[in-house]
Amino acid sequence: MLLAIDAGNTNVVFALFDGRTLKGRWRIATDPRRTGDQYAVWLLQLLQIRGVERKAVDKIIISTVVPRALHNLEVLAQNYFQIEPLIAGQGAADYAIDIDVDEPRSLGADRAVNAVAAHSKYPGDLIVIDFGTATTFDVVDFNGAYKGGIIAPGLNLSLDALVGNTAKLPRIAIEVPANNSVIGRNTEDQMLIGVFWGYVAMMEGLIARMRAQIGRPAKVIATGGLAVLFNEATDIFDAVDADLTLEGLAILAERSDK
Repeated sequence: MLLAIDAGNTNVVFALFDGRTLKGRWRIATDPRRTGDQYAVWLLQLLQIRGVERKAVDKIIISTVVPRALHNLEVLAQNYFQIEPLIAGQGAADYAIDIDVDEPRSLGADRAVNAVAAHSKYPGDLIVIDFGTATTFDVVDFNGAYKGGIIAPGLNLSLDALVGNTAKLPRIAIEVPANNSVIGRNTEDQMLIGVFWGYVAMMEGLIARMRAQIGRPAKVIATGGLAVLFNEATDIFDAVDADLTLEGLAILAERSDK
């Protein structure tokens, strides 16, 4: 079985695969100071609850956009599973795609892995939207080459800035507004409209501009925690694929055997 680890800016996600079949996933808040021993205490208990022996894990792959977290995740793999982990983008787990941008090495591992997975699953030109700490829009052409994209503040990051830099605005929950009105009657509704519908308008506007620049039909694939929420409010997504990044790691791990 494969243990895929995706270390993002907000959460570290651990996923267990049997081949390409996702058998379970767990997440914990990202903390670069968390040691391999601390990860092990938490993760091994979760595996035990699922009835999975640690010896059943015979391969581990790690993707991270938090460089300081990598060492402790490698320690987890080496000391508790006796496995030298694959690192996404390196050695046998190379992305094997053309990264056609000015500074290819600056591309985040999560975005490269998304490109690998999206091209494997969906034909043609693609725009991949990933709702994370930042919201990223990535263009993958019909040959699987990464052509560039957009980085925008994530929805929760935007809300944190709004609440944290004002004296009286309250913290609100992110949800689909109760009605389609864009004229709020109270402070909370006005904030939700501004954040939610403002974000929808941003996405729709950017996607329209990106498609026009690509010059060919491009499918929009959405992933990340808020993809399902926004899918209720717009028709710009051709597919919502919550596990795209994890599936990309499984693809890289599978390719490493060849």
